Amino acid sequence: MSTQERIKALVTDHPVVLFMKGTKQFPQCGFSSRAVQILQAAGLKDFYIVNVLEDDDIRQGIKEYANWPTIPQLYVKGEFVGGSDIMLEMYEAGELQTLLASV
Repeated sequence: MSTQERIKALVTDHPVVLFMKGTKQFPQCGFSSRAVQILQAAGLKDFYIVNVLEDDDIRQGIKEYANWPTIPQLYVKGEFVGGSDIMLEMYEAGELQTLLASV
């Protein structure tokens, strides 16, 4: 299975997927930490994470998959949402909570 096929399977098999550096408990960068905090503040307790630091193919492949150069990246129901800045903007506008309520 190619890296792109693996990524597609991850984002379609789980309702909410966060590709990040580190884990929920130990984020390895400030942006990943903020992304986890935003999801938790939005009321989402259960979401799937992919630690890109554990797999170089995924780390590079996810940037190509969404044509988005940075990590973290959030996917909801298979659709790319954005990185931590977009997540914060959506959260502050109430849009993220609405999107996550459908999960």
